Amino acid sequence: MITLHRMSTQSHLASWAKPLVATLCVALAGCATDALTLAPASPSTPWQPTPQDTAPPTRKPNMPSLTKGFTVPSMPEASILPPAPIIDGEHVHNLPELIDIAQRENPETRLAWNSARQAALAVGVVEATFLPMLSANVIAGWQKTQTPIPLLTGNRSINTEFHGVVPALALEWLIFDFGQRKAIADGARATSYATNVLFNGVHQKIIHDVTHAYYQYGAARSQVNIAAQALKNSRFIDHAVEQRQKAGLATVVETAQASQQVAQAKLRQVNAQGLEQNAYQALLAAVGLPPATHIKISNPPDRRLPDTNTTLTDEAIRLALSQRPDVLATYAATTAAKAGIAAAEAEFMPKVYLGAVAAHNRTNFDVRGLPNLQQQTGSASVLLGVTIPLFDGGLRSARLQDAQIQAQKASDIFQKAQLSAMREIIAASNMLRSALASYQAASELVKTADTTYDAALQAYRHGVGTVTATTIAVTALLDAQQARIDARTASQTAAANLAFVMGAMTSPRESWND
Repeated sequence: MITLHRMSTQSHLASWAKPLVATLCVALAGCATDALTLAPASPSTPWQPTPQDTAPPTRKPNMPSLTKGFTVPSMPEASILPPAPIIDGEHVHNLPELIDIAQRENPETRLAWNSARQAALAVGVVEATFLPMLSANVIAGWQKTQTPIPLLTGNRSINTEFHGVVPALALEWLIFDFGQRKAIADGARATSYATNVLFNGVHQKIIHDVTHAYYQYGAARSQVNIAAQALKNSRFIDHAVEQRQKAGLATVVETAQASQQVAQAKLRQVNAQGLEQNAYQALLAAVGLPPATHIKISNPPDRRLPDTNTTLTDEAIRLALSQRPDVLATYAATTAAKAGIAAAEAEFMPKVYLGAVAAHNRTNFDVRGLPNLQQQTGSASVLLGVTIPLFDGGLRSARLQDAQIQAQKASDIFQKAQLSAMREIIAASNMLRSALASYQAASELVKTADTTYDAALQAYRHGVGTVTATTIAVTALLDAQQARIDARTASQTAAANLAFVMGAMTSPRESWND
């Protein structure tokens, strides 16, 4: 009777277990596709967030939970800005001080620093593979078995319990691999060297960007001063026309021309002030300061510019190539790629392993009605193994070919970087030479335009000149002064750019025209 009851129970369980399992499988399969509801319904339908998406812990109670159209939900946490650096608002900062702030505050330096640290840690990870790996393992288990014996009277089954604990120490050590780990370590060191070089390169770029923005801001302020002086000159002409009008010598056309010149000078001044504000924001961005920062900045040093720059020699270009961060980084990448070939070739060779295990076994065996059995054993073993790859479906060959392709690509990128650097150096040298020549020509133009303006104004005051000639002269003077400022700024930035592309912009300086 008991046996038949158990069989009927098992049949009943089997009758509804299969449909239950099938239902669970279907339900679990549907759960994965249900996640598509989190995405927009179609390419043209805006995504509508759910209340769970728009209710972070810090959300205000009166803040809307849903958006309209293609707007996105507001998240106050995204508007929290990092603390601004402490800047002395009364101190007038020169170029080296601005560069020092940039090297501390610009996030590019921290990004490059963390990249270099990650590459250094990768070297440590590879070097750790040369050491043995020791692990502690504890295995515990419990098993209870009930064996029915219908021929016995009374108890018709035998119950047994088995439980035990096996603590063990395991040692794994790859002894010999035909230089595979060494090749990987060499590649990791080359990569670390490249990231370190690029870290210094980031600082050089920051020095260049701040220097460029500093000169541009100085030029914008000079343009504001020139515009103010042009407005002043225009008012001088307007005043002279008023005096002649009072004497009955000026015409209505002359009066209108003078007023027009004043209005144009005011417009130029407004435009110059707007450019100055934009240049100020560009300088703050280069330094890495918040846009609302108020800082006093000195004017660029008014040093005499050289007449021209010397032509670069082949030796100077080769020296520049040997110290440019981008060229050195691509060269290190070729070294890492060659190491990758050696590591891939070592995959075809056997490897020798050493293993050791020390274990202690303690077990208990209990049969109801019999005495409890306990056993404690210890074991230790040392294994030496050799693995030889025979067939892997061409996987190792594919990896080797991929490593060879990567090495060829790295070599091509290195050569491209060399040629690109040479072109940049020669172009920067030519640009500096052209800017210096433009500055010399603009300086001569300012002298002649200033003389023409003074002569035209005096002639008009004495009645032997026209207001048209005077306005033309003041406009020409303004254009000449602006051209000289532009040429001077172009010379300063070209000199800084030449130092940067030659890999020589390694420390802050007031001027690179020295």
